Amino acid sequence: MQAGKTAAWHGASRVRWWILSLLFLATTINYLDRIVFTVLIPVIRDELHLSTKQYGFVNGAFQIAYTVGFLFMGKLVDSAGTRIGYAVAAAWWSVAAGLHALAQTAAGLSFWRGMLGLAEAGNFPAAIKAVAEWFPRKDRAFATGIFNAGTNVASMIGPPVFVAVAAQFGWRVCFLLTSSLGFVWMVFWMIVYKLPGLHPRVNERELSYIRSDAQAEASEPKIGWAEALRYRQTWGFALAKFFTDPVWWFYLYWLPPYLYDVRKFNLSDIGWALPVIYLMADVGSVAGGWLSGYFIRRGWSNSRARKTALAVFALLMPVAALSVLAPGPILAIALVSLATSAHQGWSANLFTTTSDVFPRNAVASVTGIGGCLGGLGGFLFSGVIPGYVVTYFGYTPIFLTMGTFHLIGLALLHRLMGDMQRVQPRA
Repeated sequence: MQAGKTAAWHGASRVRWWILSLLFLATTINYLDRIVFTVLIPVIRDELHLSTKQYGFVNGAFQIAYTVGFLFMGKLVDSAGTRIGYAVAAAWWSVAAGLHALAQTAAGLSFWRGMLGLAEAGNFPAAIKAVAEWFPRKDRAFATGIFNAGTNVASMIGPPVFVAVAAQFGWRVCFLLTSSLGFVWMVFWMIVYKLPGLHPRVNERELSYIRSDAQAEASEPKIGWAEALRYRQTWGFALAKFFTDPVWWFYLYWLPPYLYDVRKFNLSDIGWALPVIYLMADVGSVAGGWLSGYFIRRGWSNSRARKTALAVFALLMPVAALSVLAPGPILAIALVSLATSAHQGWSANLFTTTSDVFPRNAVASVTGIGGCLGGLGGFLFSGVIPGYVVTYFGYTPIFLTMGTFHLIGLALLHRLMGDMQRVQPRA
């Protein structure tokens, strides 16, 4: 660790790390709410008589609602503030998660998946904005990588817990369990979160560190949601999300049924395979954030550091997609692990580009716009289309296609975000 950074941290109250812990827990709970459906799909589809196409439609309901949710959740967080906006989103998604227990048909399940998707769209705009409020620019990708690792922790701890709970009490109790965790988190969030300058436990040394580049950002002009749509940088971020978010959703939604139906895994096999896959995704998430930060501390520009890290992970994705052609399950799991790890390393850096380029007052809105396009891509490429492709052609075409999407996203981001300089308001 560099001496200057050590000096900046020495004697600091480090409240920001408690805030980051809450962001990590919120993201973990957020993903527990959504993966419980895919983990338990064998028992759910048997009880509710879901076909492969209906499974695609249920996932599509979540994705289209998630897409629409981003349109207003980012604006809500920027308008109401991180503390209130995040709490509203968490309360909403917790209610929706619990009400999955009432579903009796595919239509009912689709409705509650949609309600869950609307609310869960608030997680990333709020978390990215909180990171921008509590961390200087050089540490934001690392902080983003840490809280984003909650997606993978959920995918590690969730499957064995859900399998055990469902075996003992039924699958509906699993949704009630994740719902209750969201309400507990919300109480702690409302107690702990305040802006750095208003937080009673932040000492002057930590505040000075947090504000190392905050004064320049604070003086930047306000950019509204509608105005953000006029910037090519917004569309560079959003189109990169459009092409790469579906890859993560594809693995999240379709990997369990692929392992069940093609690799002939059972619930016990899933209980060990998914934790391994998402443990590696955790490694990628944290390493991805660290990598670009390392380049920046060596004097690289933000643009060069972020794009180099993004390119490293994008180039790994076509290799990882060969998992569908692997002759044995162990190699297949290893290559899928590479895919989830590389995607999360990519994601930690992609999310951070919004706070690199836009003023703080627009970060949640731009993240929401990008999330909207990412959700639309997810709806098309991981919700509806795979249901038809898998039914008529199997899994191989869709796996191999997903391997190309990060390279497309990188090309669009490079073209539209350019040198990633801070944007200036248009006349």
